[in-house]
Amino acid sequence: MSRGLLRQLPALVVAGIALLAALAGTVYAAARIDGHSIKAKSLPGNRLALGSVPGNRLKPGAIAGSQIAPGSITGSQIDSATLGQVPTAVHADNADSARDAGTALVAVSAVNAGTVNGHSAGCGGETRAFAGSCWQVAFSEAAVSAPAAATSCANQGGELPSPLELAAFAQQPGIALAAGEEWTGDIPIISGADIYGVATVSSTGQINYAAFSSTRKYRCVIPLVS
Repeated sequence: MSRGLLRQLPALVVAGIALLAALAGTVYAAARIDGHSIKAKSLPGNRLALGSVPGNRLKPGAIAGSQIAPGSITGSQIDSATLGQVPTAVHADNADSARDAGTALVAVSAVNAGTVNGHSAGCGGETRAFAGSCWQVAFSEAAVSAPAAATSCANQGGELPSPLELAAFAQQPGIALAAGEEWTGDIPIISGADIYGVATVSSTGQINYAAFSSTRKYRCVIPLVS
């Protein structure tokens, strides 16, 4: 062995020992260091490889919505059960217009509603929808005074019609006014205390008046919602 090589031998031995130590340390680290061995917040996010941390390893609430890139999460990845009511859907509970509703709780307009705010809606029995109310198709069997007619309608939850509306209703198919005249709810003449005339409509549609104490037949107008 040459003298020059002998002089380099100690350095080669030291280099070999260092190489063995480095390789042993890497193997040890690979075998002994895992996620639990890393101190919290010791690794910044930009030091992690993309896709190296699965979603189920993240703490709930660890990522705020402002940290998520737009379009990175699709609707199919969101559990709808975890979402609250959409703000604009709150107004849908109190719809302005319900076209077909069995019950319209707070609907401004319900085209076909069985009830509105708990009250029955629609015309039933011997009535027909006209001018926004339910009109009795047939006139009363008995002729009574105007006050008695008004009381009878009030007891049924309605009132006597106005002269012009009664004349218009008489033009509807299948509607005929009583022979003579029918009472309305208007009082065109007042002569004194409890002395007045009440407007009437004849079977031919003519508007007239009669003393309140005389007797006429009548029909009632019932509200559409009762």
